[in-house]
This record gives sequence, structure tokens and C-alpha cells, in this order.
Amino acid sequence: MQKSFYFLFALLLLCACQHRSAQVVSATTEAIPVDASLDPIQDTVYLAQLAPTKAALEREMNVQIGYAPKDLWVGSPECPMLNWATDALWEAAKKVYPGRVDIAIVNMGGMRCSWAAGPITRGNVFELMPFDNQLVVLTLKGEDIISLCESFAQYGGQGVAGMRVKTVDGRLADVQVAGKPVDPNGLYTVATSDYLSGGTDHMDALTRYMDCWNSDLKIRDLYLEIVREQDTIRAAVDGRMTMLP
Repeated sequence: MQKSFYFLFALLLLCACQHRSAQVVSATTEAIPVDASLDPIQDTVYLAQLAPTKAALEREMNVQIGYAPKDLWVGSPECPMLNWATDALWEAAKKVYPGRVDIAIVNMGGMRCSWAAGPITRGNVFELMPFDNQLVVLTLKGEDIISLCESFAQYGGQGVAGMRVKTVDGRLADVQVAGKPVDPNGLYTVATSDYLSGGTDHMDALTRYMDCWNSDLKIRDLYLEIVREQDTIRAAVDGRMTMLP
């Protein structure tokens, strides 16, 4: 019996030594379009069940909450849509933050659509801001504000409010807050999103905050409120982000 056990044990060891892990030696991919070509295989029963919910949601999203007399287009390094979004975030932060809010920052990549001249609906705001990002206010040293603007010079313009940034040939030439040069040793409060506070979109400088105040308010909800308050939405390029060759 004992010999049989040793034989079985040796056999298992031999099998283990001969085991080889599987390796991928080649791979192929195929792009499968998700478009009208798939309509013939739609689940019509499911679509019928979903129809009342879809209709109710469309009615809610199509409610007009404001009006734009001119197009709010998106483009780099500065554009009306981004300027409006950053100004709106700045104004919203001033209402809820217990202290002074010096500037606001919004990333160009966060602008998911333009608004054409005409009615602005709830759906337009959801399309602009489909994320659940929240408003935060960061306290940063002036040297980190300068570092942040240096990244703008290198990687392209972003949305700013309360400050003016000028770059020349990919280098920061000037940055001012409230009409004054940024003091490297001073402290500044920055309204932005919790997403950007993690240093995304080349904004590593935002992670060096000395304090982070979270409003627990979704930026999308703040935009909805501001569009209703303003009613007529106006924004323009005003030179706050100037990038010269």
C-alpha cells in the first residue's frame, strides 16, 4: 500500500513537471459596427415594453429651459461653450463655498457637444455633461497655479474663469488672477470637478492641493439651474486663453 502511494505521488510530480502553461501565439480582431444594420435583429417585444419609459424620458429631456441667441461652439484654445461652462461653474461655486473662490477650471475634453442657436433643453445640458462629476474647491499655492498653466501651454488650452493665460510658442508667457500676476507664494482657491482634482487631462498640479472642499453637488445639476436662471445664454471668446505661435 505504501509503495503504491509513493508510485502515485511520483506520477503526479512527473505530470506537474511536464505541465506547460498556455500561451497566445496569435490574435485577430474584427470591427463590428453598431448601427442601423443591426435593426433586423432588434428585440421587438423588449422595445414595445420600453416604449412608454422612452417616451416619458424624451418628454422630460425636451423641456426648454433656456435660449441661445448665437451658437455656443467648441474649439481650442478658447471657445464660447467652454467659457460659458467655466463661468457658470465659477458662479455656482461662489454661491455654495463658504470662502472666496478665485478661479475656475474646466477641461476642453469635458465639453461633449456644442449648443446651436435656439432653444436649450434639459437634454442639451445632459448631452454637454453626461458625467456625474461633482464640484470641488481646491486650495493651491501660486506656484502650482503657474505649473498648471505651463501644462496648458504644452498640451493645449483649457477652460478658465477669473484668470487670463497667455502662451507663446508652447511656453507660458503670462498668467494673471483678478488682473494681477500670480504670486508663487500666495494661496488661491480653484473651483473644478472632482475628476480633474485627480490630475487627469495633464493637470497634475491640481493634485498638489492643500485643501479640498467637496460640495457633493453634481456639476450637471448646477448647469441646469444656471441655464434656468440666466434664461438667455450668451458667451463669447474674450482672450482669457491666448496661445500664440
